[in-house]
Amino acid sequence: MDKVLVTGGAGFIGSHFVKRILRAADISQVTVLDALTYAGHIENLGEAFLSPKLSFVHGNILDTALVDALVEEHTAVVHFAAESHVDRSFFAAGAFVSTNVLGTQTLVDAAMRHGVDKFVHVSTDEVYGPLPLGSASEASPLRPTVPYAASKAASDLVAMSYFHTYGVPVCITRSANNYGPYQHPEKIIPLFATRLLRGEKVTLHGQGQHVRNWLHVDDNCAAIELVLREGAPGEIYNIGGGTDFTSKELTERLLGLLGADWDSVLYVPDRLSNDIRYSMTWAKLATLGYRPERDFDESLAETVDWYRRNTDRWAPLMRNPHAARPGVSLAPAAEEARVH
Repeated sequence: MDKVLVTGGAGFIGSHFVKRILRAADISQVTVLDALTYAGHIENLGEAFLSPKLSFVHGNILDTALVDALVEEHTAVVHFAAESHVDRSFFAAGAFVSTNVLGTQTLVDAAMRHGVDKFVHVSTDEVYGPLPLGSASEASPLRPTVPYAASKAASDLVAMSYFHTYGVPVCITRSANNYGPYQHPEKIIPLFATRLLRGEKVTLHGQGQHVRNWLHVDDNCAAIELVLREGAPGEIYNIGGGTDFTSKELTERLLGLLGADWDSVLYVPDRLSNDIRYSMTWAKLATLGYRPERDFDESLAETVDWYRRNTDRWAPLMRNPHAARPGVSLAPAAEEARVH
């Protein structure tokens, strides 16, 4: 797998993964395919363009001819490209189905025709649905509750069907909530950080009791590379090991880092189908040698500091014409498969 095609490689998680894989001595070529919609930014790749191993293609995963030509030239595919924001899926579910399901089918179909060595499909813990108690294993049923999660669950099933039917060497990763620099400010950590930096208030849904597991993007990318190299075709790997917080507990930490108090917080009615808790086991990945390394509080402080020092990267997005609001028509995205 010396030549790797990375879809959605200009998104948050995808760009971190590209920078990581470029450092591998046994990787001779990395090609990023990204549509550069609202959450994919060429700037996210930054210094990666100094590497002669990196190529960038501006295009869409629904472009069958383009996908076929690119997959033919590569020995492995790592598929991040997706519509990924829960709130957007409430009013643009068709775009999520189109990109996440049909886009995945387009890619894995090309992988079948050209006999790639490995196809890693990047998914989410949200496909398991809410778990008030206990934790989901890779064998747990899929019970998504929102259009985003349903589209990811469907894409997982499509990808895995190509393993069972055609023998395509598919592996699926399902990650907890990621955080770190370069994340689009629609997601809760950068959203709260950028609002507080501008002296604005932040909002908590309900009573702020929704539980999420937070995993640094570097740990997630290390796990995805491990699955790319060592994962068994036809297997699913949960990527956990982060830190569980309620949204209120997370907000408390962000307030402290940004010198704000609870007067900056407004409580608003809960959003539609806001799952109370996600939780996964990750013992299968641990058998491959995976261990998360990043300390949450230290990494959160580093992440907040990145947004403090890089206002030029996120301030223009505050005026993005594709901001989430009813009535907006969304083009298929090529970002990462992650997280609200």
